Formats: sequence, C-alpha cells, structure tokens
Amino acid sequence: MAETPPAVIDVLVLDQFSMMSLAATIEPLRAANRVAAQTLYRWRLLSWSDEAPSSSSGITVAMNGRFDPDAARNALFVVAAFNAQSIDRRLAGALRRVARRRISLAGVEAGSWVLARAGLLDGYSATTHWEDLEEFTATFPKIAVVADRFVMDRARWTAGGAAPALDMMLAMIRAQHGLPLALNVASVFIYDQQMPATAPQPVVSLGRLAVTDPALATVIRAMESHLEEPLTVPALAARAGILPRTLQARFRTQLGQSPHAFYLDLRLSASKRMLEQTAHTVAVVATACGFGSASAFARAFRRRFGANPQATRVVMTRAG
Repeated sequence: MAETPPAVIDVLVLDQFSMMSLAATIEPLRAANRVAAQTLYRWRLLSWSDEAPSSSSGITVAMNGRFDPDAARNALFVVAAFNAQSIDRRLAGALRRVARRRISLAGVEAGSWVLARAGLLDGYSATTHWEDLEEFTATFPKIAVVADRFVMDRARWTAGGAAPALDMMLAMIRAQHGLPLALNVASVFIYDQQMPATAPQPVVSLGRLAVTDPALATVIRAMESHLEEPLTVPALAARAGILPRTLQARFRTQLGQSPHAFYLDLRLSASKRMLEQTAHTVAVVATACGFGSASAFARAFRRRFGANPQATRVVMTRAG
C-alpha cells in the first residue's frame, strides 16, 4: 500500500457515553493501521470540560485533551448517550465552527442528537438509536430521519449504536482505502458484516435465530412492524409459510413462551418506552401499541411492570 499522510480523527466523548460505541468508533482505526502496516489514521479522544467523561457503566476514560473547534482535523466524531438530547449552547456554537471548515461530522448513538441540536443535520438524512427515532423525527422536522443502521449523507454521518458504528467505520475505511483493507479489518474482530447500511434497526436482535429458524425470525419481524394492529397467530404463521400449531411449538421450544405472550411483551415494552421518552398521552400510547381501550392497556401494563401507565407518564413529565 502506498504511503499516505495519516487522517486525523477527533472523537468528542460526552459524559455517560457508551463504552461499546466508543470502542466501535476507534478500534477499527487501530486495526486499519495494523493491517496496513502503516499509520493511516491518528485519533484523539477529546472532552468538552476539564473533567474526563464517565461512561454509562461508570468507567472514567482518560482524554487526550479538550475539544478545540479550531484544531486541524479530517473528521470529528461525537460519541454520546442518555443525557445528550439537550446540549450546551457553547458546544453547539463550537460544532458549527467545525462544520464551516467543511469536514465530515459524525454522530454515534445519541451523538446524532448533539449534531441535530446544533442545526448541523438540517437538510440531511440521518438516524439515531431505534428507541429515540420517533421523538427524534418529531423534534427535528428539517431532518430526513430514517430507521437505517447508519447513514453517510455527504459530510454528515450518523449511526444508531455500537454495531452500526463499527459498520460505518468499515464503510469509511473501504471508501478511503479499498475493500480488501476493510475486509481484513473486519477479520481482525472476527466480524461478518452482513447487514447493509439501509437495513432497519431491529427492536429485537435475533442473532443466530435468524439462521437456525428463519420462519420464526420472519414472524418476529412481522410482530415488530404490526404493533398498532396486531396480527393473529394464523396470520403470522401464514407469513412464515408454516401451520399455526407449528408456530406455537417453535415459540415454546426456542423462546419458552407462546406467540401471544411474546407479542404482548413486545407491545408492552414499546408502550413503556413511549411513556418514558415521549409526551404522548396514555390513550395515544395504548392505541399505538395495539390495545383496544385504555383500561385494557392499563391492566396489561400493571401485570407486566407492577405500576400504572399514568404513574410512568407522571414520573417522566417531572423528570423532564
């Protein structure tokens, strides 16, 4: 491989970041240098304050310095989670200064919220973690929000989480240094990059189930896409091309519960996320998650979570 000047990648790490998202962002750069036997990338971990940020798991990571918007760099990645839906106005201004230099800006997980709050994703396609997609769409109408794993739209890149971030970094390496290097970098992590960027972020990660029982995987994906108007077991079985009794048996063998119980839990989990993360009323949430009445929803919610949906709504409102 011909010698090329190393690209400087700055990673702005915000408090409560995900360790996996950070690793997925920087480890492919290290592996690319190793595989290429030359320094293709240099990276710096940067904080916004004098204090080193702490991860969501309570681990403090040493930084290479504070974020300087005027420093020379080829790309800036923002790795953030949890508390990044509101940001410091000074940070927003600093990010806009970086953007005026026409370099690539990337948001990993809630890093997309940071870029969006700074107005840097307006007019671009973007994504964020699947739990926040609905609120992200409502909050930023000027962004073409998609449920893709990651999006690379001109000089604005966003990834929904750790695994999509790894895929995005491999895509960057492939674009800059060719497919053979990207494949070898993936091999360092014993990673088979099977999902395209445009694959939707799944609510349920099926893992090996998609290979060992594709019919069951098909049914679960159908459940995910029909929360508001739940499908019957016969309809689900027909989508997978199997008999209803076969579907019942496979659910119990693979997942230890009936299709009905699994589907109900999927809808209730979605309702809890909506109550915690959006301003929708209980009635709206009930309808969106396939319950015919607010009272039926409340009974099912209490059995599953031991609390009333209204209480969850009140707690979320006070926390906000």
